Amino acid sequence: MQQALAATEAPILQIRALHKWFGDLHVLRGIDLDVQPGDRIAILGASGSGKSTFLRCLNFMELPSEGEISLKARPIGRPSGQGSARQRSYAQAELCEVRKSVGMVFQQFNLFPHMSVLANVMEGLLTVLRQPREEARRRALLQLEKVGLADKATAFPAQLSGGQQQRVAIARALAMEPEVLLFDEPTSSLDPELVGEVLGVIRGLAEEGRTMLLVTHELGFAYHYANKILFLADGQIHEAGTPDQVLKHPQKERTQRFIERFTAFNF
Repeated sequence: MQQALAATEAPILQIRALHKWFGDLHVLRGIDLDVQPGDRIAILGASGSGKSTFLRCLNFMELPSEGEISLKARPIGRPSGQGSARQRSYAQAELCEVRKSVGMVFQQFNLFPHMSVLANVMEGLLTVLRQPREEARRRALLQLEKVGLADKATAFPAQLSGGQQQRVAIARALAMEPEVLLFDEPTSSLDPELVGEVLGVIRGLAEEGRTMLLVTHELGFAYHYANKILFLADGQIHEAGTPDQVLKHPQKERTQRFIERFTAFNF
Protein backbone atom coordinates (compact mmCIF):
# COMPACT_ATOMS: atom_id res chain seq x y z
CA MET A 1 0.00 0.00 0.00
CA GLN A 2 2.95 2.35 0.43
CA GLN A 3 5.09 1.83 -2.66
CA ALA A 4 6.43 5.02 -4.25
CA LEU A 5 4.81 5.90 -7.53
CA ALA A 6 6.93 6.51 -10.60
CA ALA A 7 8.33 10.02 -10.43
CA THR A 8 8.19 10.31 -14.21
CA GLU A 9 4.38 10.11 -14.32
CA ALA A 10 2.73 13.46 -14.96
CA PRO A 11 0.80 14.85 -11.97
CA ILE A 12 -2.97 14.68 -12.21
CA LEU A 13 -3.13 17.77 -9.97
CA GLN A 14 -0.42 20.38 -9.68
CA ILE A 15 -0.71 23.17 -7.10
CA ARG A 16 1.64 26.14 -7.15
CA ALA A 17 1.88 29.05 -4.70
CA LEU A 18 -1.71 28.58 -3.48
CA HIS A 19 -2.96 31.34 -1.17
CA LYS A 20 -6.36 31.97 0.36
CA TRP A 21 -7.49 35.00 2.33
CA PHE A 22 -10.79 35.51 4.10
CA GLY A 23 -10.70 39.24 4.58
CA ASP A 24 -7.55 39.91 6.63
CA LEU A 25 -7.22 36.24 7.62
CA HIS A 26 -4.47 34.56 5.59
CA VAL A 27 -5.53 30.90 5.72
CA LEU A 28 -3.34 29.31 3.03
CA ARG A 29 0.16 30.67 2.63
CA GLY A 30 1.76 29.43 -0.56
CA ILE A 31 1.12 25.68 -0.87
CA ASP A 32 2.96 23.71 -3.56
CA LEU A 33 2.00 20.09 -4.24
CA ASP A 34 2.05 17.52 -7.02
CA VAL A 35 -0.59 14.78 -6.89
CA GLN A 36 0.29 11.74 -8.99
CA PRO A 37 -2.34 9.34 -10.36
CA GLY A 38 -3.07 6.76 -7.68
CA ASP A 39 -1.72 8.87 -4.82
CA ARG A 40 -3.38 8.38 -1.45
CA ILE A 41 -2.52 11.53 0.47
CA ALA A 42 -3.49 11.98 4.11
CA ILE A 43 -3.60 15.58 5.32
CA LEU A 44 -3.08 16.15 9.03
CA GLY A 45 -2.96 19.22 11.22
CA ALA A 46 -4.52 21.02 14.13
CA SER A 47 -7.85 22.82 13.88
CA GLY A 48 -7.41 26.06 11.94
CA SER A 49 -4.33 24.90 10.05
CA GLY A 50 -6.08 25.26 6.66
CA LYS A 51 -6.76 21.60 5.85
CA SER A 52 -10.43 21.92 4.87
CA THR A 53 -9.86 25.21 3.04
CA PHE A 54 -7.10 23.55 1.04
CA LEU A 55 -9.43 20.75 -0.10
CA ARG A 56 -12.23 23.18 -0.90
CA CYS A 57 -9.85 25.17 -3.11
CA LEU A 58 -8.92 22.02 -5.03
CA ASN A 59 -12.45 21.60 -6.34
CA PHE A 60 -13.17 25.33 -6.24
CA MET A 61 -15.84 25.29 -3.58
CA GLU A 62 -13.59 28.15 -2.42
CA LEU A 63 -11.84 30.23 -5.08
CA PRO A 64 -8.10 30.58 -4.52
CA SER A 65 -6.96 34.13 -3.80
CA GLU A 66 -3.64 33.56 -5.55
CA GLY A 67 -1.77 30.73 -7.19
CA GLU A 68 -2.40 28.18 -9.90
CA ILE A 69 -4.04 24.75 -9.90
CA SER A 70 -3.61 22.53 -12.96
CA LEU A 71 -5.68 19.45 -13.73
CA LYS A 72 -3.91 16.97 -16.03
CA ALA A 73 -1.36 19.67 -16.98
CA ARG A 74 -4.08 22.17 -17.90
CA PRO A 75 -4.11 25.35 -15.76
CA ILE A 76 -7.56 26.20 -14.41
CA GLY A 77 -8.69 29.78 -14.89
CA ARG A 78 -6.68 32.55 -16.45
CA PRO A 79 -4.64 35.52 -15.19
CA SER A 80 -7.07 38.13 -13.96
CA GLY A 81 -5.07 41.14 -15.12
CA GLN A 82 -5.81 42.84 -11.81
CA GLY A 83 -3.84 43.06 -8.58
CA SER A 84 -1.14 40.44 -8.12
CA ALA A 85 0.19 38.62 -11.17
CA ARG A 86 -0.70 35.38 -9.34
CA GLN A 87 -4.41 36.16 -9.18
CA ARG A 88 -6.67 34.28 -11.58
CA SER A 89 -10.28 34.55 -12.71
CA TYR A 90 -12.55 31.58 -13.25
CA ALA A 91 -15.47 30.92 -15.58
CA GLN A 92 -18.35 29.08 -13.92
CA ALA A 93 -18.66 26.65 -16.83
CA GLU A 94 -15.00 25.69 -16.44
CA LEU A 95 -15.41 25.11 -12.71
CA CYS A 96 -18.41 22.85 -13.33
CA GLU A 97 -16.21 20.71 -15.57
CA VAL A 98 -13.47 20.61 -12.92
CA ARG A 99 -15.94 19.41 -10.27
CA LYS A 100 -16.91 16.49 -12.50
CA SER A 101 -13.29 15.33 -12.31
CA VAL A 102 -12.58 16.31 -8.68
CA GLY A 103 -15.28 14.95 -6.38
CA MET A 104 -15.69 15.78 -2.71
CA VAL A 105 -17.12 14.05 0.36
CA PHE A 106 -17.84 16.42 3.25
CA GLN A 107 -17.87 16.17 7.05
CA GLN A 108 -21.65 16.53 6.94
CA PHE A 109 -23.41 14.21 4.56
CA ASN A 110 -25.40 16.92 2.72
CA LEU A 111 -28.02 14.47 1.51
CA PHE A 112 -31.42 15.71 0.39
CA PRO A 113 -33.77 14.58 3.20
CA HIS A 114 -36.86 14.48 0.99
CA MET A 115 -35.25 12.17 -1.58
CA SER A 116 -34.59 8.45 -1.36
CA VAL A 117 -31.06 7.08 -1.16
CA LEU A 118 -31.22 6.11 -4.83
CA ALA A 119 -32.53 9.53 -5.87
CA ASN A 120 -29.74 11.24 -3.92
CA VAL A 121 -27.09 9.26 -5.79
CA MET A 122 -28.83 9.78 -9.15
CA GLU A 123 -29.29 13.54 -8.76
CA GLY A 124 -25.89 14.64 -10.11
CA LEU A 125 -26.08 12.16 -12.97
CA LEU A 126 -29.42 13.60 -14.06
CA THR A 127 -28.85 17.32 -13.47
CA VAL A 128 -25.12 17.71 -14.12
CA LEU A 129 -24.23 14.92 -16.56
CA ARG A 130 -27.70 14.91 -18.17
CA GLN A 131 -27.81 11.15 -18.34
CA PRO A 132 -30.96 9.25 -19.30
CA ARG A 133 -32.86 8.22 -16.18
CA GLU A 134 -32.37 4.48 -16.68
CA GLU A 135 -28.63 4.85 -17.17
CA ALA A 136 -28.41 7.11 -14.10
CA ARG A 137 -30.35 4.53 -12.09
CA ARG A 138 -28.05 1.74 -13.22
CA ARG A 139 -24.92 3.67 -12.29
CA ALA A 140 -26.36 4.78 -8.96
CA LEU A 141 -27.29 1.22 -7.98
CA LEU A 142 -23.81 0.03 -8.97
CA GLN A 143 -22.20 2.54 -6.60
CA LEU A 144 -24.63 1.77 -3.79
CA GLU A 145 -23.66 -1.88 -4.16
CA LYS A 146 -19.98 -0.89 -3.95
CA VAL A 147 -20.53 0.80 -0.56
CA GLY A 148 -22.74 -2.04 0.68
CA LEU A 149 -26.07 -0.20 0.60
CA ALA A 150 -27.93 -1.53 -2.43
CA ASP A 151 -30.61 -2.83 -0.05
CA LYS A 152 -31.22 0.74 1.21
CA ALA A 153 -31.97 2.25 -2.21
CA THR A 154 -35.60 3.07 -1.37
CA ALA A 155 -34.88 4.30 2.18
CA PHE A 156 -34.67 7.97 3.13
CA PRO A 157 -31.66 9.55 4.87
CA ALA A 158 -33.48 9.88 8.20
CA GLN A 159 -33.91 6.09 8.25
CA LEU A 160 -30.14 5.50 8.05
CA SER A 161 -27.35 5.65 10.60
CA GLY A 162 -24.71 8.33 10.26
CA GLY A 163 -22.24 5.81 8.86
CA GLN A 164 -24.75 4.68 6.26
CA GLN A 165 -25.50 8.27 5.28
CA GLN A 166 -21.79 8.96 4.79
CA ARG A 167 -21.50 5.84 2.65
CA VAL A 168 -24.39 7.15 0.50
CA ALA A 169 -22.49 10.42 0.16
CA ILE A 170 -19.43 8.46 -1.01
CA ALA A 171 -21.59 6.56 -3.52
CA ARG A 172 -22.95 9.88 -4.79
CA ALA A 173 -19.41 11.17 -5.38
CA LEU A 174 -18.32 7.90 -7.03
CA ALA A 175 -21.30 7.91 -9.40
CA MET A 176 -19.87 10.99 -11.12
CA GLU A 177 -16.74 8.94 -11.94
CA PRO A 178 -14.27 11.57 -10.69
CA GLU A 179 -10.55 11.20 -11.38
CA VAL A 180 -9.69 12.61 -7.94
CA LEU A 181 -11.65 12.14 -4.70
CA LEU A 182 -11.38 14.57 -1.78
CA PHE A 183 -12.50 13.53 1.72
CA ASP A 184 -12.88 16.30 4.31
CA GLU A 185 -12.82 14.53 7.69
CA PRO A 186 -15.50 12.06 6.56
CA THR A 187 -15.73 10.37 9.98
CA SER A 188 -15.58 13.43 12.25
CA SER A 189 -19.36 13.65 12.78
CA LEU A 190 -19.86 9.91 13.34
CA ASP A 191 -20.25 7.99 16.56
CA PRO A 192 -17.10 5.92 17.23
CA GLU A 193 -18.77 2.61 16.47
CA LEU A 194 -19.69 3.84 12.96
CA VAL A 195 -16.25 5.11 11.96
CA GLY A 196 -14.95 1.71 10.88
CA GLU A 197 -17.60 1.10 8.22
CA VAL A 198 -16.76 4.38 6.44
CA LEU A 199 -13.00 3.84 6.71
CA GLY A 200 -13.54 0.35 5.30
CA VAL A 201 -15.14 1.82 2.17
CA ILE A 202 -12.27 4.31 1.79
CA ARG A 203 -9.72 1.52 2.21
CA GLY A 204 -11.48 -0.42 -0.56
CA LEU A 205 -11.26 2.59 -2.87
CA ALA A 206 -7.56 2.92 -2.08
CA GLU A 207 -7.03 -0.70 -3.04
CA GLU A 208 -8.67 0.05 -6.40
CA GLY A 209 -5.89 2.56 -7.07
CA ARG A 210 -8.02 5.69 -6.91
CA THR A 211 -6.40 9.07 -6.49
CA MET A 212 -7.54 10.45 -3.13
CA LEU A 213 -6.75 13.21 -0.65
CA LEU A 214 -8.09 12.67 2.87
CA VAL A 215 -8.20 15.15 5.73
CA THR A 216 -8.36 13.06 8.89
CA HIS A 217 -7.46 12.73 12.55
CA GLU A 218 -7.49 8.93 12.28
CA LEU A 219 -3.71 8.62 12.31
CA GLY A 220 -3.61 4.83 12.48
CA PHE A 221 -5.78 4.63 9.39
CA ALA A 222 -3.67 7.30 7.66
CA TYR A 223 -0.53 5.26 8.31
CA HIS A 224 -1.95 2.19 6.56
CA TYR A 225 -4.02 4.00 3.89
CA ALA A 226 -1.67 6.68 2.59
CA ASN A 227 1.45 6.66 0.48
CA LYS A 228 2.07 10.33 1.37
CA ILE A 229 1.41 12.33 4.53
CA LEU A 230 1.15 16.11 4.69
CA PHE A 231 1.24 17.93 8.02
CA LEU A 232 -0.22 21.43 7.69
CA ALA A 233 0.47 24.25 10.14
CA ASP A 234 -0.39 27.92 9.73
CA GLY A 235 -1.60 27.36 6.18
CA GLN A 236 1.64 25.77 4.97
CA ILE A 237 2.97 22.27 4.43
CA HIS A 238 5.11 22.05 7.54
CA GLU A 239 6.32 18.48 6.92
CA ALA A 240 5.70 15.91 4.20
CA GLY A 241 6.84 12.41 3.41
CA THR A 242 5.94 8.75 3.65
CA PRO A 243 3.86 7.51 6.60
CA ASP A 244 7.02 6.16 8.24
CA GLN A 245 8.84 9.46 7.80
CA VAL A 246 6.09 11.74 9.12
CA LEU A 247 4.23 9.56 11.63
CA LYS A 248 7.03 7.41 13.03
CA HIS A 249 10.07 9.63 12.54
CA PRO A 250 8.90 13.26 12.24
CA GLN A 251 11.75 15.75 11.92
CA LYS A 252 9.98 18.96 12.91
CA GLU A 253 9.21 19.72 16.54
CA ARG A 254 5.71 20.93 15.75
CA THR A 255 4.89 17.68 13.96
CA GLN A 256 6.28 15.72 16.89
CA ARG A 257 4.10 17.61 19.36
CA PHE A 258 1.00 17.04 17.23
CA ILE A 259 1.58 13.30 16.91
CA GLU A 260 2.34 12.92 20.62
CA ARG A 261 -1.23 14.07 21.35
CA PHE A 262 -2.52 10.88 19.73
CA THR A 263 -1.62 7.89 21.86
CA ALA A 264 -4.48 5.50 21.04
CA PHE A 265 -3.46 4.28 17.60
CA ASN A 266 -1.35 1.42 16.34
CA PHE A 267 1.18 1.30 13.54
